[in-house]
Amino acid sequence: MITLQQHSSHLIAVLTAVALAGCVKSDQANQTADSTARNLTLAPTESTAAMKDVPTPATQPAKVAPEKKTPAPKPPAPKPAAPTTLTAAAGTRVPLAASESISTRQAKAGDSFTATVAQDVKDAAGHVVIPAGSAAQGTIVAAEPAPNPNSSGQLSLDVKSVSVRGTSYAVDATVESMDTVMKGRGVTKADAAKVGGGAVAGALVGKLLGKNAKGAVIGGAVGAAAGAAAARASRDIDIILPKGAAITLKLNKAVTVKRV
Repeated sequence: MITLQQHSSHLIAVLTAVALAGCVKSDQANQTADSTARNLTLAPTESTAAMKDVPTPATQPAKVAPEKKTPAPKPPAPKPAAPTTLTAAAGTRVPLAASESISTRQAKAGDSFTATVAQDVKDAAGHVVIPAGSAAQGTIVAAEPAPNPNSSGQLSLDVKSVSVRGTSYAVDATVESMDTVMKGRGVTKADAAKVGGGAVAGALVGKLLGKNAKGAVIGGAVGAAAGAAAARASRDIDIILPKGAAITLKLNKAVTVKRV
């Protein structure tokens, strides 16, 4: 009887333990289910995001400051247009060479003459305004021979224009100098007339001295010789400007010509 009670007590303890274990598992299962449900309820956004596979926004890199652009160099300023004219200032000397011989024996006031520019005429910057070889035109103002070797005649020229590359330009200038020469003529009737009958005067002197015809003849010869000498002493002297002789011209006013 005692043995049966012991077995019964033992069986009851075993059953009680099994029952307790079942209760514990049931409680753990319920707790797990409740936890899962609570997690699903509390995190719908995360679940939705995971279901839609929306990527997490990437972290934007720090903005880099834009590089300062070096300003492009300014184009060089355009060069000023070259002048279309060139000017020889007032006071500029223009060297000329006579194109033909001019003599007071044949020339007269109002006659024209020509000359050639002997050297380039330049402006202050060194540009050639009137090139060598250009033609100059003018007139003879006066042409008077010297009445005797002890007097001076007159040869005056006036340059009116100069031609540059086929275009004529008026010139206001003064002839400063000319390389002229003096040349005496042979005794002419006009020269003899200047002494006014020197032979007659000599004959009269001979008569007075010789008291006869022979003396008159001698006196006439002496008078004629004296008259010829007087004529030579009073003969005209021509002023001649030879061909190629230098003429120096000074501009009174500036001359402006077209530039090539």
